[in-house]
Amino acid sequence: MNSEQKKYIVQGAVLFIVVIFLVRLAKLQVFDSTYKSAAENNIMRKYTEYPYRGLITDREGDFLVINEPVYDLVVVPNEVRGLDTLSFCELFGIEKVDFEEKLSSAKKYSWVKSSAFLKQFSNQEVAAFQDFLVNYPGFYLEARTIRSYPQHILAGALGYTGEVSAEKLERDTTGYYRRGDFIGINGLERYYEGELRGKRGVRYKMVDVRGIVKGKFKEGEYDTLSQPGMILKSTIDPELQKYGELLMDGKMGSIVAIEPRTGEVLSIISAPSYDPNLLSGRNFGSNYGVLVKDSLRPLFNRPIMATYPPGSIFKMVNSLIFLQEGVIGPHEKIYCDNSLIKDHAPPGSYDVKKSIQYSSNNFYVIMFKRLLEQGRDPNRFKDAAIGLEKWKSYVNKFGLGSRLGVDLPNEKSGSIPGRSLYDKFYGRNRWKASTIASLSIGQGEMLVTPIQMANVAAIIANKGYYYPPHIIKEIGESGAPLDKYQEKYYTGINREYFDPIYEGMSLAADKAARSLVPGINICGKTGTAQNPHGADHSVFVAFAPKENPKIALAVYVENAGWGARAAASIASLMMEKYLKGEVSQEDLEAYVLKGDFLDGEMN
Repeated sequence: MNSEQKKYIVQGAVLFIVVIFLVRLAKLQVFDSTYKSAAENNIMRKYTEYPYRGLITDREGDFLVINEPVYDLVVVPNEVRGLDTLSFCELFGIEKVDFEEKLSSAKKYSWVKSSAFLKQFSNQEVAAFQDFLVNYPGFYLEARTIRSYPQHILAGALGYTGEVSAEKLERDTTGYYRRGDFIGINGLERYYEGELRGKRGVRYKMVDVRGIVKGKFKEGEYDTLSQPGMILKSTIDPELQKYGELLMDGKMGSIVAIEPRTGEVLSIISAPSYDPNLLSGRNFGSNYGVLVKDSLRPLFNRPIMATYPPGSIFKMVNSLIFLQEGVIGPHEKIYCDNSLIKDHAPPGSYDVKKSIQYSSNNFYVIMFKRLLEQGRDPNRFKDAAIGLEKWKSYVNKFGLGSRLGVDLPNEKSGSIPGRSLYDKFYGRNRWKASTIASLSIGQGEMLVTPIQMANVAAIIANKGYYYPPHIIKEIGESGAPLDKYQEKYYTGINREYFDPIYEGMSLAADKAARSLVPGINICGKTGTAQNPHGADHSVFVAFAPKENPKIALAVYVENAGWGARAAASIASLMMEKYLKGEVSQEDLEAYVLKGDFLDGEMN
């Protein structure tokens, strides 16, 4: 071989080596992302730091809602490789078809972003599999919290949280929520979502090719801390709430108790109820399905959503309007021969006080006609229409016919009829006061909610004003409720006109013996809300002590008949519990717990 041939061989060998090197380099840098991904994994990974959701306490400062730590197993599809699917499924106790379905869902969401694969593992469960996780690249643990309710009460008002839905994500204009986030779905959890949710943080960490954390990325220079949600202090008296839920066990209805001078809700009971812990954690879906299918509708928040005709407890409102309009004086009497409407009150002379004491239907029919037909127009029908609009404007100032604005979602407004409704029913100028006389005794086309009538009891206790009922009294560091709950509303009724109402309710309570509280003067009124589907609903409103009211409440027990039985008995026990801290009426308590109100008698 001559020198020229050797030269070509050497040059060819060098060229071959260069080509091999370039092909290998192209494979590493262009065609194969494995090494690129591994290299990135060796540098930095982004972790979401979920904020602690704000806590909720009772009025004593004890927790009603806390956070419980759990872990989600998240997956980044682009990093999953070399996976032994069978061993993975055995480790986590899932079927292969479930694995494939979840991984497919994660890929649809994003190949490079993490998403929850399996959710809400406890510390003990994580300890059992954590050491094996290095065998499954692309899968990581992410810490978060779920809600827990240590006192097991107040389910209807507290509400619940859950994963944000796809529909909610699409409607979210704030850009705050991401797939897998928790959000308040009902109750206080929903109403105060903005205050409770906090602010999400981010941490960047260095990891090796197996996903094991090696430390902070650039000493945490780009990390942002999460900000916990605010702590909410509620107005709820926990012992009164627990006792009320005990008394309503096995029944349907509501109890709403309010501190009159502040509008703070002391207890709000919807029956039947449930343990709020049922709607937290991995069993949320199955438990929710059971509650939704329950024919007694435990998820229906009766204190703010159920509407009933007010019945006789509305007579105090009409009495105050009569007095303010001057159609009767505080001590003026009229004779009722009971010829106008069926009545349990005996015939005789009645003033406002006595009309409440005996719940005279005929008194209210007569006075309602006086109120509506005052000669404002020579046409009797037009006169009644003018009078009805005047009456409605008064009634609305008692917080009836519109939402009170309680800090819970889905509050109903009830209904107070006006001229337009009866023009539609009977035709314009074709109805008069006698046509709509049922409104005088709280029947007819009007509907109210239990919390509205508890608020009416608070208005009478305050002699003319109220603060909107609310459940949260302190928000975070402000130490105050929302501004709207510090605004005082007046009914426009002169203060002195409440005196005969006080006296009438005091005498009415004496007639309903089960409503009395030993050693305490109370003011109360029974009611019976008509029920076209079965036995009437038992109703009672009250406040106490008469001399310095500290509690006002409304009690509704569905299908329980007379107000003087079920509702009055429960009201008595609730007032004694709150004012004395204990209950001395053992026989009355046993009567209520037994719940046989239609036929049963006390021992």
